[in-house]
Amino acid sequence: MKVGVYQFDIKIREVDNNLKKVKDNLKEIDADLVVLPELFTTGYLFSDKNDLRKYSENIPEGKSVKALEKIAKNNNIYIIGGLSEKEEDKIYNTAVLVGPEGYIGKYRKIHLTDFEKNIFDEGNEIKVFDIEGTKIGIAICFDTWFPELIRLMIKKGAQIICHPANFGGPYSLNIIKTRAMENMVYTVTSNRIGTEQGDGFDATFLGNSLVLDTMGEELIAMDDEEQIKIVDIDPNKAKLRKNIICNDLNYEMNKYKIESILP
Repeated sequence: MKVGVYQFDIKIREVDNNLKKVKDNLKEIDADLVVLPELFTTGYLFSDKNDLRKYSENIPEGKSVKALEKIAKNNNIYIIGGLSEKEEDKIYNTAVLVGPEGYIGKYRKIHLTDFEKNIFDEGNEIKVFDIEGTKIGIAICFDTWFPELIRLMIKKGAQIICHPANFGGPYSLNIIKTRAMENMVYTVTSNRIGTEQGDGFDATFLGNSLVLDTMGEELIAMDDEEQIKIVDIDPNKAKLRKNIICNDLNYEMNKYKIESILP
């Protein structure tokens, strides 16, 4: 299976331009699955929920999913990318999965940073998707700091954890390597590059997107430049090894009273 990462500079509030960039750069790409960054259509530093709502979309009816569906069909690929989703009075930090056959599903970010809690609502459902016999889990940026979430995806059969991200510090790179090693699962991290200015603070995004094998070894390691890279992996290596993991997470958590150390 050929998996790819598209790392690029996202322009805040420029949904159409960000979608065009994806369309132009994924044209005739030789990959089965490509992961795009978190919130790749909208950018990140919104001052409040009302500001963000203007650029958020219903899923799957919105124009961004429709555009991704066309890109996926025209290039015969699966795409995962992050959008701002609105549903009634709520707004979610969401990643969608589309393929040649159209829209497949979505995952709403469960673990929000303090900043994100001001503008997003929390998701509450762990998702694992099947694409042509390969099980795909999705975790968005800060989600990967919580080992219980990834372990539950493994229990659902995930062979690849796809990880759309917007981070600026180095710690998330260590965290995702840990998740790959402790679960013996492939991980595909697509982190953006560029800068944004918000109310009272700025953000610089690190890039350094990664594809890791089931032992945490780097198959793709990017720098801070815009680029697309693709690598061939064997998802069955993860499938064969998942059985060594504790098969009763509820027992494990109750026995040792495991709690996340972060809010």
